Amino acid sequence: MGWPAVARCIDQRLTELGLSQRELAKRAQVSQAIIRELQYNTVQRNRGPRTLTALSTALHLHPDHLSQLLLGNTPPPPDTEPEEQDPVAARLAAMEQRMTDMAATLDRFRVDLAMILHNTRRD
Repeated sequence: MGWPAVARCIDQRLTELGLSQRELAKRAQVSQAIIRELQYNTVQRNRGPRTLTALSTALHLHPDHLSQLLLGNTPPPPDTEPEEQDPVAARLAAMEQRMTDMAATLDRFRVDLAMILHNTRRD
């Protein structure tokens, strides 16, 4: 789910298709730096919908494949037509993903804080 899933998919498809980052960048008309960031999951930031759609298409996947992976959804099969997505539903899904990410971060903080308190009480 999320950017790691997008990274795995791009890496796997590049290998399956025998493409280099440079070739994919040319096909998708995006910079090679963006491909590198996504493939190795080094920079997680919001990407324009055109970027993920162009990459999905260049990788011979359904146009919404990478976007759906990012949202944690099962991607549609390559041969189905892209659906017109309700802009409100898309925004809600993005907000839901951000809230899930924030909840996971807060949970990690809670565990860290509990460990610190536990170790402090022993001293």
